[in-house]
Amino acid sequence: MIWCVEDDPSIRDIEVYALVSTGFEAKGFADGDSFWEALRSEKPELVILDVMLPGKDGVTLLKLMKANEEFADIPIIMATAKGSEYDKIQSLDLGADDYLVKPFGIMEMVSRVKAVLRRCKRSASSNLLKLDGLALNPDEHTVTIDGERVILTYKEYELLHLFLSQPGIAFTREQLLASVWNTEYAGETRTVDMHIRTLRQKLGSYGRLIETVRNVGYRLEAKHDK
Repeated sequence: MIWCVEDDPSIRDIEVYALVSTGFEAKGFADGDSFWEALRSEKPELVILDVMLPGKDGVTLLKLMKANEEFADIPIIMATAKGSEYDKIQSLDLGADDYLVKPFGIMEMVSRVKAVLRRCKRSASSNLLKLDGLALNPDEHTVTIDGERVILTYKEYELLHLFLSQPGIAFTREQLLASVWNTEYAGETRTVDMHIRTLRQKLGSYGRLIETVRNVGYRLEAKHDK
């Protein structure tokens, strides 16, 4: 969903129409206050944000979003009628992903939306930890096998994250306790064994990659052989 925050109804309607016509879902907001209120219940995929708005102006909204952990990762394209170098630099320095100078062409707007979404998608995917069809996404805190979601407990997820981030490295049970359960944890090492067993089961054929290293602990093999 693309949100267009623009107080001029004719411009706003054209922006929404163009985005919908090119395959996006889009919604318009006439002022900064209604947009900010809507953010409390829904997160857009990208925002086209006009600088000059009644209520909270675009620059204020940009600052608020980037200062809020919940909204900071939402891509923002600023739209300004001023077009001065200062306005462009200010928006980019505050965290905007791109800018449009009015009057701008609708196809230019759509192209910039697509470009920003591609950049953000590449940035998010760069954090992925993958081993063939097994993927762990730290940003989304999800694990998938061949695209299918695998539900793990928090400790199972943390164990897998550690293994995938350092494949081939053998960890002692004490090291796993310290890393996943933190150094203050006073539990027994069999806690690790129990979680490894359930993690293997949930990972199916990939579970065999978590090898038991005799008299040491566990490691993740770096190659999956189905």
